[in-house]
Amino acid sequence: MAAAPKESNVDVLIIGAGPAGVMAANWMSRFSHLGITTRIIDKRNTKVFTGQADGLQCRTLETLKSFGLADQILAATDLRWTWVGCRNPDPETGRLTRTGRIPDTVPGISRYQQVVLNQGRIERYMLDSIKVHSKGKIAVERSMLPERLEIDESKIDDLDAYPVTVEVRQLSEEESTPKMVTPDGKQSDGLYRSNLVKDEEDDVKFNPNAPVGSREIIHAKYVIGCDGAHSWTRRQLGFKMVGESTDYIWGVIDGVPKSNFPDIRSRCAIHSANAGSVMIIPRERGIVRFYIQLELKVDAGGYVDRTQITPALLLESANKSMAPYTLEVPEIDWFTGYQIGQRVTDNFSKFDRVFIAGDACHTHSPKAGQGMNTSMMDTYNLTWKIGQVLAGLAKRDILSTYSAERQPFAQALIDFDHKFSRLFSGKPASKNDLDEMGIDMDEFKKAFVDGNKFASGTAIDYASSLIIGKQGAIASKQELAKNLPVGMRTFSVQVINQSDAKTVQLLDTTPSNGAWRLFIFPGDVEKKETMARLHKLAAYLDSDEGIITKYTPKTRGRNDVIDTVTVHTAKRTSVELFDFPQPTVLPPYNYWKVFADDESYHKGHDHAYEKYGIDPAVGAVVVIRPDFYTALVVGLEDTATLDAFFAGCLVPAKEHHPASALQIVRPPVWDNVPSKPVESKPNGAEVAL
Repeated sequence: MAAAPKESNVDVLIIGAGPAGVMAANWMSRFSHLGITTRIIDKRNTKVFTGQADGLQCRTLETLKSFGLADQILAATDLRWTWVGCRNPDPETGRLTRTGRIPDTVPGISRYQQVVLNQGRIERYMLDSIKVHSKGKIAVERSMLPERLEIDESKIDDLDAYPVTVEVRQLSEEESTPKMVTPDGKQSDGLYRSNLVKDEEDDVKFNPNAPVGSREIIHAKYVIGCDGAHSWTRRQLGFKMVGESTDYIWGVIDGVPKSNFPDIRSRCAIHSANAGSVMIIPRERGIVRFYIQLELKVDAGGYVDRTQITPALLLESANKSMAPYTLEVPEIDWFTGYQIGQRVTDNFSKFDRVFIAGDACHTHSPKAGQGMNTSMMDTYNLTWKIGQVLAGLAKRDILSTYSAERQPFAQALIDFDHKFSRLFSGKPASKNDLDEMGIDMDEFKKAFVDGNKFASGTAIDYASSLIIGKQGAIASKQELAKNLPVGMRTFSVQVINQSDAKTVQLLDTTPSNGAWRLFIFPGDVEKKETMARLHKLAAYLDSDEGIITKYTPKTRGRNDVIDTVTVHTAKRTSVELFDFPQPTVLPPYNYWKVFADDESYHKGHDHAYEKYGIDPAVGAVVVIRPDFYTALVVGLEDTATLDAFFAGCLVPAKEHHPASALQIVRPPVWDNVPSKPVESKPNGAEVAL
């Protein structure tokens, strides 16, 4: 007789330890010090070591920097893509000809440009970060298979309840080990994770007729399904993937190539006249990834016999497309195949208690480098909201903004990929080809250029909501910060620390820790009237009625819920640090809250106000969400608007942390210090009399 399953409670259960799941756990590790519990399970017994996603877009790098991870990742890869080459058949001769070069990353769009690093390495850095910030409380529990999910609808609005039940089974080593090598054991085979695998096949692979392992019934407040394109969580919720597949089949191969193709170490898009297309993606350690269009047929059920996809077939197809250039890959690190299709699920959450993210809710071709990036940005958007609700800081209403913000973006991604993948897979139109199915190469190049900003992740624009004050009763004064559009990501600029004159990127002073930010831009504080305006705003923030006191629990640090950063335009040397109002604008003994938009000694002047579109004579207050999207822009006197905005999304603390609890740092009053004239000695030494 099998033992009864044990039962446990957890605040957040994450199903799936791929990029979306690990990002969710990374966020939750920042809330673990508050006693919020998180578990992350995965049915496989190992993380990804080779293959899978490998490109990190600008916005993703900005996000990883906010977690303190970008520098590690940049140090681990020596490859930053700089340009993209296009090779197309000459209309007259049919020979492959270089038809264009474009920047890989839109110049000036971010302080980062796209880089390449293996998904497994990226996940490793995040797993290490999770361990540190959770103090070992959060770690991936592998070989855990979810088998039952239920939601008690009577408890969904009870903040203290655990309305979601998930039953899991501990798998054996054999069950949880995917087939990751070819039958001859020579190449790493990624087909087990391909979209050529049907959902049912993916389940069968992990449910053999084997002895049942130990079971556990987990009661959770929130569940995040990050379990990939064949998502078990999505199917338990009854959500449908809406979209279509094409007849285009592509293969992927990683290895160190031998080739006489001149652009082999550059990102390059190749259209052949009659043999399909190839995309070249240079990677770390001399490895190059090849996306190769295959001439395989789709069966009546819409699937392909994936056993046909072998390294030999991939290299044969690549050589046909690249002819007369030749390609050899003596040692293949990894290969896979996939069918181009675009699908997005009809729902992203159930009762705002169970959510799905990443490939579980949107699938597309990998050539635009969006899979891993979009997956991580899904849970980056979602998880801080769950954390704030669980911490009693935010209203549960904010959880609905996850679907409202990410679902339209997912649809835009699908639409973009639909156009891009067909332009890439289609046959180029010849000089005399009147067939409307022929691909215009100029149109392809334009789509590539136009898609760069979208693919970078910096163009996302969230609609007005509880946490985006664009329109309605709580509307921003966008004209005060013209280049910080409300609803879009906040970009970083260089500023100078008021206390030590060191240059720093503004957003590097505000890590991802779950806090909201008030960026205060008073202007030239050397002017008495400007400093007076700043002091008036500070008096409001310091007061018991101000938003910082109102929403900060007594048990939390004064700046833990709503933090402040001030950037002024006076010459740094014309004002003193203690000229600034304490304790909210200038917290006691905190030398990293006040900055100058000024000329630095060694790194020039970044003109932050100009870049943000802020008039120094007018100033602005910019509210930044914990995920660094601009939420509200107001003037220094618009405290009523700040009150109304935060009243819509945050929960007042039962016991406040007042400004009066902080000790003010008081500089000497020089009028009360006795004067001591200095007398010079003959040898030049000075002594006070």
